Amino acid sequence: MTGTPPPYLPGHGLLAGRTAVVTAAAGAGIGGATARRLLEEGARVVISDAHARRLKESEDALAAEFGAGRVASLPCDVTDETRVAALLDLAEEHHGRLDIVVNNAGLGGTADLVDMTDEQWDKVLDVTLNGTFRCTRAALRRMKAAGAGGVVVNNASVVGWRAQRGQAHYAAAKAGVMALTRCAALEAAAYGVRVNAVSPSLAMHPHLVKVTTPELLAELTSREAFGRYAEPWEVANVIVFLASGYSSYLTGEVLSVSSQHP
Repeated sequence: MTGTPPPYLPGHGLLAGRTAVVTAAAGAGIGGATARRLLEEGARVVISDAHARRLKESEDALAAEFGAGRVASLPCDVTDETRVAALLDLAEEHHGRLDIVVNNAGLGGTADLVDMTDEQWDKVLDVTLNGTFRCTRAALRRMKAAGAGGVVVNNASVVGWRAQRGQAHYAAAKAGVMALTRCAALEAAAYGVRVNAVSPSLAMHPHLVKVTTPELLAELTSREAFGRYAEPWEVANVIVFLASGYSSYLTGEVLSVSSQHP
C-alpha cells in the first residue's frame, strides 16, 4: 500500500564469513541499519562513529543480539587519516580480513550560497567527500595488497543530481562522491575490487529531523511516489545487495534509492 513500508526482510546468509567496516554507524540512521543488515546476512562487522558514547551503546546492543565475537567498534573521525587507518587495521586484526567497506559518514547543513562561509563549505566537503576519499583509498590499498578482491560501497545522495536550495556544499560533496566512485571503480577493477554507491532521496532518521524543518520534510515527502520517506533499512538493503555476490558485475555504478519525481 502506498505510504506504508513493506515488511522487514529476514537475512539469507548472503555475506557469511565476510568482514565489513561501516562508518557513521552509531544510532538509528542508514549506517546503523546497514551494520544490522550486514550482521543479519552473516558478516562480521566493525562499526565506527565520531560519537564515542553512542558508538559504544550501538556496539553493546549489536553484540548482545549477534554475539560479541562478530562485532567490534572504534571511534573514527574520517577527516583524520591516522584514525581511518586504525579503523581498517582493527578489522584485519579483529576478524583476520577486510572484505567490505561502507563509507556512510557525511555532514550536511543548510545555507544559501551568498551567506555560506568558507568554514561551512570546507567542513561539509572535508567530512563528506574527503572523508570518503580517505576511507576508499585506505580500503583499496589493503584490498589490493591482500589480492582477495573486495567491495566498497559509498553513500551519495540524489542531491548530487538534483538541485536543492541551501545545499550547494552538500550537493557538491555528494556529486564528488559519485565521480570518485566511478573513477575508483575503473582503477580497482584491475585487482578484483568493486566500487559502487547508493544515492538515497529521503530516508528518515532522528538526526535528519533535528537539522531539517517540518515544512521542508513535508515538501520532500510529497515528491516521493510512494507518499512516504524510505526507512533506513530499505537503503541498507541496497547496500547489502551491492556488497554481495548478487551484484558481481556491477562496478562504478550509482544506484538511486528513491521514489522521488522531479
